[in-house]
Amino acid sequence: MLTLTTLLVLTAVDQLAGHQKTFEEYSQALHRLLQNPTDTREKRQSLFPYFDKDLQHVQTDGRHKFVAPGPRDQRGVCPGLNALANHNYLPHNGVATINEFIAATSWVYGMGLDLASFLAPLGAITSGNGFSWSIDGPPIGLASLGLLGKGLGLSNSHNRYETDASPTRADLYLGNNRDVNLSQFQALLDTQANTPNPNYNLNVLTPFRARRFNESVTTNPYFFNSPFAGLLVQPAAYTFIYRFMANKSEEYPEGLLNREVLMSFFGVSGRSGNLTYRRGWERIPDNWYRRAIGDEYTIGFYLADVVAAALQYPQFLSVGGNTGAPNTFTGVSFPDLTSGVFNLETLFEGNNLACFLFQITQAATLDAMNKIDALTIPIRVILNRLSQAGPVDFTCPQLDELSPSLFNPFPGYTRLLPDGTYPRSARPFIPRKLGNATRSAASVRYEPPRQGLEPTAPRSQLWEFIPARTVAARTS
Repeated sequence: MLTLTTLLVLTAVDQLAGHQKTFEEYSQALHRLLQNPTDTREKRQSLFPYFDKDLQHVQTDGRHKFVAPGPRDQRGVCPGLNALANHNYLPHNGVATINEFIAATSWVYGMGLDLASFLAPLGAITSGNGFSWSIDGPPIGLASLGLLGKGLGLSNSHNRYETDASPTRADLYLGNNRDVNLSQFQALLDTQANTPNPNYNLNVLTPFRARRFNESVTTNPYFFNSPFAGLLVQPAAYTFIYRFMANKSEEYPEGLLNREVLMSFFGVSGRSGNLTYRRGWERIPDNWYRRAIGDEYTIGFYLADVVAAALQYPQFLSVGGNTGAPNTFTGVSFPDLTSGVFNLETLFEGNNLACFLFQITQAATLDAMNKIDALTIPIRVILNRLSQAGPVDFTCPQLDELSPSLFNPFPGYTRLLPDGTYPRSARPFIPRKLGNATRSAASVRYEPPRQGLEPTAPRSQLWEFIPARTVAARTS
């Protein structure tokens, strides 16, 4: 297992070679993107046009050959983490420490150390025992006990880490949110059905995210889009697919994500229309190449992807949820959510959107810190540093805490139990599917995403979308 120390040494070598960008430089790049919105992919290609076959090849044989999970191994909602455990880049039992998560995601996928160093501790707090966490449910055995107990695991972190409107998993209220829903996966494949050389990049995944968001609104009475998990974590379920799973080459330095690679990473086999999913069998394809050294996917570029998607589909920034019935989405107004600091009309002006995203991250981090015992000083140091991070050269208005009372109308928030589930009495009856598909939500018809200002409730209830023509004017 690659140690974090080794990884940091390799990163330092890359910095000395002039390849590694600093977080400040990435933040400045985000600032420029916000001032001049352009295609993020083109900008990244101009910065990192190279491909190094030897440095970017990921080992999938020997000690890192694929080994299917056993009955006591944890495999959950994140295909990328499942694959890391199956190839022994993470412990095969699916329970890893903060350092192991940072090392594996950075080494195999090219996740930036800043992003990995934020997500791993946050996972340990929201899903684990403060030092480690399971990629599925509660760890087995007493050895996993920590200052915060065992932890519930990533799959039980609904509204804290795991969210609704997943690309391939059903919403929690609608059934099995752990396993691939084959009807959803088929719909994803079908977005490139008539393409000779399909590439499931962000130009494909972002519109698909809008379709899934709309599906949750129109089918899930408990759909809830929270300020942190909904606005900042949910986008990762889509951007990480392309940014981390695409196979890099000299021809495609940004990566080509074809059907075969996509299906391998999600544990799906078979032909379109007759797919089979094996739970926990996600695997890194042979002859697969990671992101370029020096082209790590950092916080700055992740936020650039979040912003680019929100400029296309402003509904992604709608905080709120359905009120107990499908298609009753009620938005929490930005002035109420932020105590008047931000409003929808000015959110896309200047640095306001970047400030808002950074500050809800701070709020979530500080909330996590409040759950930490005073003895867990190392975690507090990490989270305290993250909570103080902000965009370089940005002057942000002061945003105090977010009020949970604003979410009282939403059963997707109020009825969630401490174990990350909903009461049995609240769950719909969904028959178990026969054949090779796991139990999952019934198939539903996709509808085009709503764009423009189309309230599903009276205007006073603040279903806040920005008119499409306004967004177009700002991006032209």
